[in-house]
Amino acid sequence: MIRITRSIAIDEAEIRERFLRASGPGGQHVNKVSTAVQLRFDAAASANLPDDVRRRLRRLAGRRMTDDGVLVIEARRYRSQERNRSDAMERLVALLRRAAAKPKARRKTKPTRASQERRLAEKRLRSDAKRRRRRVEPSEE
Repeated sequence: MIRITRSIAIDEAEIRERFLRASGPGGQHVNKVSTAVQLRFDAAASANLPDDVRRRLRRLAGRRMTDDGVLVIEARRYRSQERNRSDAMERLVALLRRAAAKPKARRKTKPTRASQERRLAEKRLRSDAKRRRRRVEPSEE
């Protein structure tokens, strides 16, 4: 079991790993060895994720989540397969922890009287400056 929070843990069997060839540095080695890791976690079918966490995860994951609710994380940063595996796993856990954190409820606030007056005074100054830049019309005398 992979511990996400005190109340959420996911089973390692829910995570599928696939190894593929990575681009980048490595010379001929990169053409022979599959060091990149594609990690797939079926969030929609996971019984260990509460619905609210699943909804937040979908929003946070963006393009990394398929229409079926499968989260796909690719790691190809390192030249070794093991480091890429641990990188992908760390990124999955970090994303799940962010989704598990409940967002703080926003409380409506009213601007203070002083802040409203400052805003209006600034608007008057800006208006005066712009008015002074205008072309002066010849007066009829």
